[in-house]
Amino acid sequence: MAGDATTIARPYAEAAFQRAVETNALGQWADMFSLLGAVAQDAAMQAVINNPKKTAAQKADLLMDIGGSSMSAEGNNLIKLLADNGRLAVLPEIAAAFAQLKAGHEGTIDVEVATAFPLSAEQEQTLASALKKKLGRDVRITSTEDNSLIGGFRLRAGDMVIDGSVSSQISQLANQLGI
Repeated sequence: MAGDATTIARPYAEAAFQRAVETNALGQWADMFSLLGAVAQDAAMQAVINNPKKTAAQKADLLMDIGGSSMSAEGNNLIKLLADNGRLAVLPEIAAAFAQLKAGHEGTIDVEVATAFPLSAEQEQTLASALKKKLGRDVRITSTEDNSLIGGFRLRAGDMVIDGSVSSQISQLANQLGI
């Protein structure tokens, strides 16, 4: 389903991105999507979005009320369109796709790094510098700690994934040994 949601979300994100660039309102659209994506991920909001007793207009009105003054007229129209087409549930994916398009447009890339032990600020900076040279873009790093990796790291930058974790190496070794 996650792949389906991404496929459904992409055209909406691309159209909104194009409009945001045309109207020089990239920041405003990014703020709207950031808010709407977070709201739509909430369990209570998901229950409302998936409630067949609520009309599309009621769902759209609720989201527009929550968005309040941060919503533009075009943003409200998008919410109405998504509600009418039963697509409000993919708002988090639309927000993520829009953020990727914005980052690409601005020449930046978000990198997620999971490590078995926390990275120091110096290590993050060294990694960001190396990735900037390799990718030719400014890098924003988000690091998390994942004890299941045992050691090493797992890096995700857009479609690129580098898994240098000890747990991955053990798994590969076990596959090679037929265990």
